[in-house]
Amino acid sequence: MKLFLIQNKLRNSILKLLFIHFLIFLNLLFGLEQIPPSSYTDWEILQDDHIWIGWTEYNESQWCKANLILHSPMENISTIIENKANYPNVFKRVESTTIITDEIVHIVLDMPFPFYGRDYIVGYIQLQEENDIVYRFTSVKDSTIPVHEDYVRLIHAAGEWRLHSLDKNSTEVTYIWNGELLGDFPDWALPQAWRTQGDEVLNWLQEAVQN
Repeated sequence: MKLFLIQNKLRNSILKLLFIHFLIFLNLLFGLEQIPPSSYTDWEILQDDHIWIGWTEYNESQWCKANLILHSPMENISTIIENKANYPNVFKRVESTTIITDEIVHIVLDMPFPFYGRDYIVGYIQLQEENDIVYRFTSVKDSTIPVHEDYVRLIHAAGEWRLHSLDKNSTEVTYIWNGELLGDFPDWALPQAWRTQGDEVLNWLQEAVQN
């Protein structure tokens, strides 16, 4: 009887794990169709400096893109991006990250006063596209993590990190994200918020690479 209960519990755990992976696959498959592809060029420029930043309307969503060349091997940058538990030490607006599974992460963001913070739950998948390494993420539902009253959940959070090796010591980094902020954030302030996010994220990544 005891053995039967153990086997039944193990079977239920495996089925739950398979179901979670199936949900991740469906969400990421949907995300592949929503995120602007690397060949997409119709971006409105917000900043044309050492960090390039733009935005676009694509598939009825607002998407943002930031691009920077880092003088570092692609492997070093991959290590930082893959270590999601360390994000609060790299990206200063990240208050916390909770690793739900190897693929699913809950990320909590600080926002400047007077706006509520934001949080989102996303599933990650790593892809190899020709010579690029791509870390693609898209929102997944997880009812076990309630929405805190002082935060706004970004239910459409999605995007990707794309690393393209230029040579053994230089890497082009492209960061794309869904620009929707929801809550009480005014539309007129979105372009400035997108520009700030692109600047901050890639500057913080550059600092982490250099340390």
